[in-house]
Amino acid sequence: MKKGFYTIMAAQFFSSLADNALLISAIALLIEMTAPEWMKPMLKLFFTVSYVVLAPFVGAFADSMPKGRVMFATNAIKVAGCVLMFAAVHPLLAYALVGLGAAAYSPAKYGILTELLPPERLVAANGWIEGTTVGSIILGTVVGGLLISPSVSAWIIALGIPGVHSAATGAIAVIGLVYLLAALINLRIPDTGARYPRQAIHPIVLIREFWHCNLTLWRDKLGQISLAVTTLFWGAGAVLQFIVLEWAKHQLGLPLNRAAILQGVVAVGIALGAVLAARFITLRRSPRVIPLGIAMGLLVPTMTMVSTLELSYPLLVLVGGMAGYFVVPMNALLQHRGHVLMSAGHSIAVQNFNENLNVLLMLGVYAALLSFEMHINSIIILFGFFVALTMMLVRRRYKHNARHHDLGALILDHRAHSH
Repeated sequence: MKKGFYTIMAAQFFSSLADNALLISAIALLIEMTAPEWMKPMLKLFFTVSYVVLAPFVGAFADSMPKGRVMFATNAIKVAGCVLMFAAVHPLLAYALVGLGAAAYSPAKYGILTELLPPERLVAANGWIEGTTVGSIILGTVVGGLLISPSVSAWIIALGIPGVHSAATGAIAVIGLVYLLAALINLRIPDTGARYPRQAIHPIVLIREFWHCNLTLWRDKLGQISLAVTTLFWGAGAVLQFIVLEWAKHQLGLPLNRAAILQGVVAVGIALGAVLAARFITLRRSPRVIPLGIAMGLLVPTMTMVSTLELSYPLLVLVGGMAGYFVVPMNALLQHRGHVLMSAGHSIAVQNFNENLNVLLMLGVYAALLSFEMHINSIIILFGFFVALTMMLVRRRYKHNARHHDLGALILDHRAHSH
């Protein structure tokens, strides 16, 4: 891997770590405000709205200047979101601004990979990026849990920092510093020298171009399969984050700071799955992982039978492992098809739009079920069967496409994009 690749990984690691620690701190802030239960998943919903609304514009923005500069600017927006939360603006609104920064950051982060590396290195690079992202999710949720724990928060409050008066505000002050560190690393990212044609800035032109790119990927016989899988995965993953917190509270009787560690356990599984996939699955063999998605969906309902911490660890690692193993090859396949059919920035924007639209839909349904006071175990069973059924439909579609088209030739297609 080229030297610049490791700088990108370091910047991504700290930025994502802060995002995830901030989610736990924002939940703690809502608890301190005695906000209703359904507001917790709404945090993620507000964070995600930017990904959907800004999708037509962030691809063009990412391609308009060197990616390192884009990543620096977007990290600065995240710092501003942190400051707002610290300044007692409602957590939902402040976290929405952090989401805006993250939405603009994403196409630059993935787009620079296709500029820096040849297609045959993409599965491995994705494995590394997903591995570090997941590592940062694990550490982020654990750090978030630690920062709001009684002993650590008491120590932070004792420092006498202006505005720090509770566990949540103390945690947010520390997380702001992590965002600053990520922004400084962004300045060290090398310019790959890739330049794109001057980007259109008229909103209608951008929306029309984006919609064309969206249809192009959905009509592509391989693009539609990988896009369907990653779209389902991110929606399901977002809901699973909150399901684990709620389940740990009801089934295992854990407080938020300890339940956050169980989120980290799922992420350990995802990291292991991602690393194994990067090691054993080539781009060519990537569609073979689809049945694992069905198996993962069927495994999730067994969470309702677990009531001890000892049993919860292996189960959550296994669920995460299956998820990581099937999503990394699909992600690489999607990036490869996107790069062949259009520019890197545009294809990532399409991916973000679809994945995060599904996150919004699935979190909205989850928040609604909570507001109707449905038991968490019933939600888990519904959720698992929904994932399994959807993956069965994707597998059916893939088999249909494979019968009528040479998908192997599409995977090996490395022609330069004509954009």
